[in-house]
Amino acid sequence: MLIGEVSRRTGVSTRMLRHYDSLGLVKPTGRTTGGYREYSADDIRRLFHVESLRTLGLSLNEAMRALDEPDFAPADLVGDLIRHTRRRIAAEAELLTKLEHVDAASPAEWDDVLRIVTLLRALESNSAARRQQAILAQDGTVSLPVEVLVEAVLSEDDPNVAGALHWSLARAADPGVTALAHGLDSETVDVRRRATAALAAVHTAEAAVHLRRALDDSDATVRGRAALALGSRGDIDSMPALLEMVVEGRRDVEAAEVLGGLTELSPSADDLVAVMQDRLDNTSDAATRLRITQALAEIPGTAARAALGLLAHDGDRTIAATAAAIVNTQDHGRRRRRRSDTGAQ
Repeated sequence: MLIGEVSRRTGVSTRMLRHYDSLGLVKPTGRTTGGYREYSADDIRRLFHVESLRTLGLSLNEAMRALDEPDFAPADLVGDLIRHTRRRIAAEAELLTKLEHVDAASPAEWDDVLRIVTLLRALESNSAARRQQAILAQDGTVSLPVEVLVEAVLSEDDPNVAGALHWSLARAADPGVTALAHGLDSETVDVRRRATAALAAVHTAEAAVHLRRALDDSDATVRGRAALALGSRGDIDSMPALLEMVVEGRRDVEAAEVLGGLTELSPSADDLVAVMQDRLDNTSDAATRLRITQALAEIPGTAARAALGLLAHDGDRTIAATAAAIVNTQDHGRRRRRRSDTGAQ
């Protein structure tokens, strides 16, 4: 079979067939009397083998080794091809994601595309300062799609960059609450913590719904972040978690302050004091009892005042002194307010 007919039947161009011949990859067995290449059935069979190997991603040299070297190990080459293909697919998937992010931003001008790409590349930087600067430099004319910001915030471990991302999400028309909420379902605790911190920066009813769900998380940090955020917004569902923070010594001063603010908004101060008193009575840990005593200073009302009065005579001198100091400070404040009110009249 002459080269032209081989090309027509196999789909391999005559130029490529000549290249194969020059490499020794597929050499025609014979020549016509006129000097034209003439391919035998075995030559055609080898040509099909070469083309099959090329479809797997083998180079011409690798195809020649596979066909000609008796000690060639196919398994090793296939393993290399698998790894190479996975890297290529990952790279193409990454490129596709970037293109989708650019498209989601609906750029109107080519300059907008370039600015978005610059922002995306900055977020991939190993420099936290560069990532933070890129986020804070958004001028509102071209901003990153919310999906990009959510993806970044759920993977960001630098607190300054995370804060910038929270700011960017909070000022966005769509703060990505639904996407952030998916982070609460992650098996990775750090992702759940990041999601909770980001949701805490978004002051919407939808964010509050998801933060309430985080109150039941198995991780104490997640529960604490959710409780502080909800409590600062007047949500009494956060009270049990806030009290646990006081008892366990996790951001206990903040938790006590938020608890005090909550009891001013609801008629639950006496009930809370009763629970705190029960905790005092059922623990012998001095540090825990001291934290609860100090937290009582933040709770308004007569119940907390009475509990502190009893604690001023506690057998633990530190607790007794702390309670007495709180009572004296409160009494002094009341007397000063009375004198001020009298003077005003």
